[in-house]
Amino acid sequence: MEQPSLEIKSVRKTYGDFVAVDDVTTAVPPGTVFGLLGPNGAGKTTTIRMVMDIIAPDSGEILLFGRPRRREDLERIGYLPEERGLYRKMTVTEHLAFLGELHGLRHRDAVERAERWLERLELADRAKSKVEELSKGMQQKIQLAGTVLHDPAVVILDEPFSGLDPINQGLFKDVLAEFKREGRTILFSTHVMEQAEKLCDHICLISHGRVVLQGDLAALKRERGGNSYRLVAEGDLATAEEVPGVAAAVPGIGEARLILEPDAVGSEVLRELTRRFAVSEFRSQEPDLEEIFIKAVRDAA
Repeated sequence: MEQPSLEIKSVRKTYGDFVAVDDVTTAVPPGTVFGLLGPNGAGKTTTIRMVMDIIAPDSGEILLFGRPRRREDLERIGYLPEERGLYRKMTVTEHLAFLGELHGLRHRDAVERAERWLERLELADRAKSKVEELSKGMQQKIQLAGTVLHDPAVVILDEPFSGLDPINQGLFKDVLAEFKREGRTILFSTHVMEQAEKLCDHICLISHGRVVLQGDLAALKRERGGNSYRLVAEGDLATAEEVPGVAAAVPGIGEARLILEPDAVGSEVLRELTRRFAVSEFRSQEPDLEEIFIKAVRDAA
């Protein structure tokens, strides 16, 4: 097995009596897209800040590239924090060049890279605009460019899609796909499961500061597919939730996704469904990530 790009081992962080991160252990494989997932307040940002050495853990260990974290290792990381910050009076190019120089680039190289990224992010015509003149979405694209200007091996993004319209969300996703093809490691946090499901290879779900589920996303979905079923039938399918053995029903048009109780038997549930509905299809299917997340959080409560 390849050495993980990042390892978090039994990390804990408290603020007085409040436990923000509670014995979190996870590892990020190289060259993958890794989702650090959880509801707001779960401990995602605190975990990332400890990785970046912004705050120190009370206990535990953080390894980068197979060794205890060193300052030079952090220079190989591009970090986009949840709380953004821009120098609003600078022009866009000046701002990016300044960030590049902070990462050790020569001014000329920083300007050249800034120009390439502005072209890639469809902002070349705003190169001489002051940052304060840009829309929120444009500013967020500038921050992404500043995050990766120094060509990092690992890219860490804290809620990167927050505040973006659908077009710019798509642009960000395209850039992340390019990073993956180039062999970079990407870790991003989000509470929006739909985004993570489309992008991630591996996930770590945390709730109340603790890991509740983690692993290869495709494998996790296969493991949990036994309790998720697609029902195609006539009738008010929202009432399928009343059937013994059905934990939840998510109705659509002419169909519903059913989540069965852990000890439910599919054939017995089908027998009861046929008494209530004109059933034309009832089959097992992989659950989506939101279903996995909700169940994992409930089971851990």
